[in-house]
Amino acid sequence: MRMTEAEASPGPLAGLRVVEMGQLIAGPFCGQLLGDMGADVVKIEAPSQGDPMRQWGQKDFPLFWEILGRNKRTISLDLRKPEGQDLARRLIEDADILVENFRPGTLEGWRLAPADLLALNPRLIVVRMSGYGQTGPYAGRAGFGGIGEAMGGWRHIVGDADRAPSRMGVSIGDALAATYGCLGALAALQHRERTGEGQVVDSSLYEAVLQVMESLVPDYALAGFIRERSGSVLPGIAPSNVYRCRDGDSLIGANQDTVFARLAAAMGRPELAGDPRYATHEARGARQRELDDLIEAWTRERTVDEVEAAMIAAGVPAGKIYRAPEMLDDPHFKAREAIVEIDHPRWGKLPMQNVMPKLSKTPGSIRRHASQSVGQDNAEVYGERLGLTAEALEGLKAAGVI
Repeated sequence: MRMTEAEASPGPLAGLRVVEMGQLIAGPFCGQLLGDMGADVVKIEAPSQGDPMRQWGQKDFPLFWEILGRNKRTISLDLRKPEGQDLARRLIEDADILVENFRPGTLEGWRLAPADLLALNPRLIVVRMSGYGQTGPYAGRAGFGGIGEAMGGWRHIVGDADRAPSRMGVSIGDALAATYGCLGALAALQHRERTGEGQVVDSSLYEAVLQVMESLVPDYALAGFIRERSGSVLPGIAPSNVYRCRDGDSLIGANQDTVFARLAAAMGRPELAGDPRYATHEARGARQRELDDLIEAWTRERTVDEVEAAMIAAGVPAGKIYRAPEMLDDPHFKAREAIVEIDHPRWGKLPMQNVMPKLSKTPGSIRRHASQSVGQDNAEVYGERLGLTAEALEGLKAAGVI
């Protein structure tokens, strides 16, 4: 699907003013999520180089920024200068949400402490993202996503048992902290709707990861069980694995009794569903490797397409292992417009993931592409929000404030 500005929905958060500070992934992704749902996001960047994400990408294609920077207006502002701090306060004075992901204490050092900002704007919601949170003995430490993933329990359980802990191929810790920060902002908006009060949302990397660790903590506390790396399977959950086919791999999940019975029938082995070795969840879990070998003996004689067709016909959850080429070619992606193509002044037709989740009445949309230069929207934002003239902006630029 191609998205044009005329087709874009204003979104459920239209009218909300967001000021985004910070850089890299967590803060900007939170700002992107709010912008995708219609908020007017003004991103502040340092005048010298802007957000480092502008340079991230593969080969000569710094495309990471095109995702994180979409649906935002960008301005330059040196928050280390008193004049820059004064301008920031003026922008925040009538904002609804401030998003930041600096190390705790940084805002306070810039005379932008949340308590002072809330005194200036009692309806303000301040979303703070950091490695370890705003309190506690580790609060002042530097923290990147990978460190939060390690502390939150993710890294220890990812990879093969005979190798060092691995990582996911994306910055999942940052994305989770940003998503929970956005969730907190929306919850705070509901509270503000009832009371008129703003508040601070504290989203840490390690706690965001901890939230998706399922029963990892009580597994140990009550059962003495420590989860370890187990490669492509979850111990005791069978069959659920990646199985080699004649021309690739297929993922099959049939770890429920009735679904396993359908898988067994599709394999031409209906008797397996009644075999005491495989009939129950516990029995299949105890013979996980044995059962996987049995299934793979069947899949190896078939192509990925043949396995997928057999599983679809039998009502067994299964699928191919997708990469970008498969996503761009898949009819389901196209039908649901999961990937949209936007017109871009530098890249031409630029495909990217669409806004999610989908809302039936007020869907979000991609209304503008990422800015192409630091301070691109200075004149528009400073003029519109603060009433600064062109002459005033030139003076601020000469002083290195913008």
